[in-house]
Amino acid sequence: MSGRTGLSNATLGAAKAVRPAYDRSAVTAGIVHLGVGAFHRAHQAVYVDECLAAGETGWGITAVSLRSPATRDALAPQDGLYTLAVQDASGEALRVIGSIGALLVAPEDPAALLGRLADPATRIVTLTVTEKAYLRGAGGDLDLGHADIAWDLAHPEAPRTVHGFLVGALAARRAAGVPPFTVLCCDNLPSNGETVRRLVLQFAKARDSVLAAALAETVAFPSTMVDRIVPATTDEDRARIAASLGLDDAWPVKAEPFRQWVVEDRFTLGRPAWEHFGVTMVADVRPYEEMKLRLLNGAHSGLSYLGLLAGRASVSAAFGDPAIRRFVDGLWDEAIPSLPADAGLDPQAYVGALAERFSNPALVHRTAQIANDGSQKLPQRVLASARAAVEAGRPARHLTLAVAAWIAACAARGRSLPAGHFTDPLDAPLDAILAGDPPAEAAVAAVFAAAGFDAVLGPTRDPLTALTAQHLTILRTEDAAAAIAAAAG
Repeated sequence: MSGRTGLSNATLGAAKAVRPAYDRSAVTAGIVHLGVGAFHRAHQAVYVDECLAAGETGWGITAVSLRSPATRDALAPQDGLYTLAVQDASGEALRVIGSIGALLVAPEDPAALLGRLADPATRIVTLTVTEKAYLRGAGGDLDLGHADIAWDLAHPEAPRTVHGFLVGALAARRAAGVPPFTVLCCDNLPSNGETVRRLVLQFAKARDSVLAAALAETVAFPSTMVDRIVPATTDEDRARIAASLGLDDAWPVKAEPFRQWVVEDRFTLGRPAWEHFGVTMVADVRPYEEMKLRLLNGAHSGLSYLGLLAGRASVSAAFGDPAIRRFVDGLWDEAIPSLPADAGLDPQAYVGALAERFSNPALVHRTAQIANDGSQKLPQRVLASARAAVEAGRPARHLTLAVAAWIAACAARGRSLPAGHFTDPLDAPLDAILAGDPPAEAAVAAVFAAAGFDAVLGPTRDPLTALTAQHLTILRTEDAAAAIAAAAG
């Protein structure tokens, strides 16, 4: 740190930034958030900050780290305050967020967290714990053999997992006659509310089948869709933000201007009036989830692989390449008709916003980072749209080019790209298939089989395999620009 005074309640008035427009001492905590990290602090906590400023002072956040004390250690001396730096091509705007009050570290005092969750004042429990923390087995159900699950079942008073804390607190509330809180998952899982409900009830059944049946009847698990790019904070960011703020901030966060939160409107004990602050409250999140997967994530995957092949290290650099921009426009044209037409979506406005986001040079979103785990991501992001297009008699040339570019980029590692530049769970079989550059159609067919794409594509497998192989041939013999030109016809 620089030796400047640190950010806190006492120094807040000196902060050269937009400051919380409410009396923090009047705020009470109605939300417990599990998994406090940069995304939560740049997303849900900001929406809650706006609700508090509008007078809904019963919805402050108790923020919980499930593993590391690092966030607590950084923010507790700052009374939970931190700076949000919103970045775009015009510069950086600073805002101090005040919605987080108490900060807990679960492993240090599990009983304290159980008590906070069981407190009648807690009405919503939000989660951003990442997919790994849900401890799913290969089939998608709860891994009851996991050591931490076994521990929680044997030691309900000192849980280690999300499941143990949620079920332990819900059991305590039920025993005390307190209605259950709403469990609001904000992780990037398809149908995240339904998924978390299934896992929590599986844990509850392993603990007590009567309890599980009661929770199944009374606990709401709304699904959500969240979106905002939040890069990791660097020491350079800390120094720059401190100089602008006039105060030291141990852990600011930075983000793009765009943010989106779509929430299924189903809560047991009320909720903030989030709809007044840009949150889309809906009966069904799934159409919005599909739009994000097929238009944002699908374009991200396609431009990342083509960007890697064309030497573009970031999203903004790749999107700034005229050929790759034409590819993205073509992919959107092919994917948009696969979205439901009667769900109230506005895909043209959405891709207009995406174009602005992809062009933002202030956020260095690395193509190599997006390229990771393609075998797991492409089915939802690209192949579902490609199958729908072929079944409807529409073109899928740009969608299949995205898949061919993934295969070509995998093959390029250790050649034109550094070895290990990005990774995939299927790296070993992919490397074996692609060694020696087998004929394109044979390579694509083998990759599709190894990745389980055949089951996703069903009767469209053969035509989509052939299209993908055509693109792969051009990527091998010419370059990304030539493949994009050929896809455009």
